[in-house]
Formats: sequence, structure tokens, C-alpha cells
Amino acid sequence: MTENEIMSDIKDANLSYLMLAQQMIRADKASAIFRLGLSKDIADLLEHLSNAQLLKLSSSNMMLARFRFEDSAILGMLTSYTKERSLANAHAAILMAGQSAAVA
Repeated sequence: MTENEIMSDIKDANLSYLMLAQQMIRADKASAIFRLGLSKDIADLLEHLSNAQLLKLSSSNMMLARFRFEDSAILGMLTSYTKERSLANAHAAILMAGQSAAVA
């Protein structure tokens, strides 16, 4: 994969993420804030971006979405396939809810 292909894929991922985030925020802001790990201020900004602004923002050469957690225990819970999968997912959601929202 070339550098140009990687940059193109990042831009595509950014646009998809921004469009999904905006759609989620407009449908149910409180749920979107929780699920995306955003602050209310960032959610308010994303909600009101025009299509042109979304395109401009998505053309960054950096990924805009990032993992919500730094704790490997949470990642382990989400990726483990045990009989109690739903319990592990619920526990991970509780731990992630306790983390502060991303602030720009």
C-alpha cells in the first residue's frame, strides 16, 4: 500500500466517521455523546457542520476517530470470546462510561 493510498483511506474513514457521528448526534445526542466518547461541546459543533465543512475536516491527513480507551483490560474484555460475552461487554461499557470525554 502506497502513501497516497493510505492518505486516501484515512480521508475516507474520516468522512465516514464524521457522517456517522453527525447522524447519531442528530438522532439522539445523549446516546451519541456516550457512544462516541465526545464532550457536549464537540457534539454541538459536529451537529451543525455543513456538508462542505465535513468534507474539509475529513480531508485531514490524520485519523479523527481514535480508541476511547487506553486501558488494555477494556480491550481484552471486548475481544474475549467467553460464555459470558454480554457480561464482559456490559462491564467494559461501565468502565468506558467512567472515563472522561474527549476534548478538542
